[in-house]
Amino acid sequence: MSDDGNLVFRPGEGKIVLVPGHKVTHKVTGADTDGAYSLLEVELVGDGPPQHIHKNEDEAFYVLKGEVEILLGEGTVIAKAGSFVRIPRGMRHTFARVEQKPAKLLAIFTPAGFEKLFDDAVDLDVTDTEAYVAKGKALAEKYNMEIVGPPLDA
Repeated sequence: MSDDGNLVFRPGEGKIVLVPGHKVTHKVTGADTDGAYSLLEVELVGDGPPQHIHKNEDEAFYVLKGEVEILLGEGTVIAKAGSFVRIPRGMRHTFARVEQKPAKLLAIFTPAGFEKLFDDAVDLDVTDTEAYVAKGKALAEKYNMEIVGPPLDA
């Protein structure tokens, strides 16, 4: 970040965190926004996360590439490139690639803080989705998230 508060990340720049099923690039963190929001670029290359509820954050997705199936409460939507989806805190949700084709999206969390889960999760030293989900459940409480169901079938 520059002295005047500007922040510029070009394509491929930002802190990259590889977690099973996702390549997450931190573009903006809570440290950059005084905790107002964070922005992650997420490349979906495997399974999506289990169904979950954020107790403190609203989450939003902007689909950059491909198609993403998003569970919102009891229903699902197919979000194609150019789609925006807002998920209010307290709503059960998850997401997955459609037909196992590559997809990329921006994930926005407000307020910031949840993005730190990915940094903590990568330290779990697991490489498969099932083990990652099991160990990730231990982090859920720390980040005020409740796991409420399995991932979507991709």
